[in-house]
Amino acid sequence: MNRTDRLYALVEELRAVAPRPRSARWLAQRFEVSSRTIERDLSALQQSGVPIWAEPGRTGGYCLDASHTLAPLGLTVDEALAVTISLEMLATSPFRDAARSALRKVVAVMNDRHLAETVELAARVLLLTDGPVAESPVDLAAALRAGHVLRIAYADKAGTRTTRDIEPMGCVARGQHWYLVAWCRDREGIRAFRGDRIVSAEATGEIPVRRALRVEDLDVSFGELRTITTNEANL
Repeated sequence: MNRTDRLYALVEELRAVAPRPRSARWLAQRFEVSSRTIERDLSALQQSGVPIWAEPGRTGGYCLDASHTLAPLGLTVDEALAVTISLEMLATSPFRDAARSALRKVVAVMNDRHLAETVELAARVLLLTDGPVAESPVDLAAALRAGHVLRIAYADKAGTRTTRDIEPMGCVARGQHWYLVAWCRDREGIRAFRGDRIVSAEATGEIPVRRALRVEDLDVSFGELRTITTNEANL
């Protein structure tokens, strides 16, 4: 997470619990940086006019003025429930951190009555899985966005590991598993790498020309692929 994103996330975190405080140590653990970095970030936010102040004492910390809030989000309970379920279904995906952050933002700006009803209904929705699934590396989401060539260590079904240089092209979800679709330079072709079998992934810094991801190139022999779109005609 870069500093700009962290500054925004700090405000959202304090907004979500306002007027209760968060300690610098707690925030440092949450954002995986040092307490000194958090204190510098909070100082920068204060200097920019964000109404954050420090509460002294053992249970003190940093607080955000409760009046410094976003306008209530105009979601119906059904819409909020759908968003909550959708984001929870990304819990083992490469997008899980972003999904958790998005859910915190939704919760922070919902009115209390709708939020309480959504929470009660969400507790009645259960997701049936085949068992625990290892999380896909969150680095894959960043790699897909940045388009860097990745050097991955990959374990096949038998556990045999290989090292490959790949060009990320897209992601495919099937059941509980997420696959990174990429051009494999070693095999000179498109391959799908199951997220929980990617042992490590390191960006090489090289940014190749982005290859087009076409459904017909994936050669899927089972099921049907659906694209995700924000086209107004489909909303």
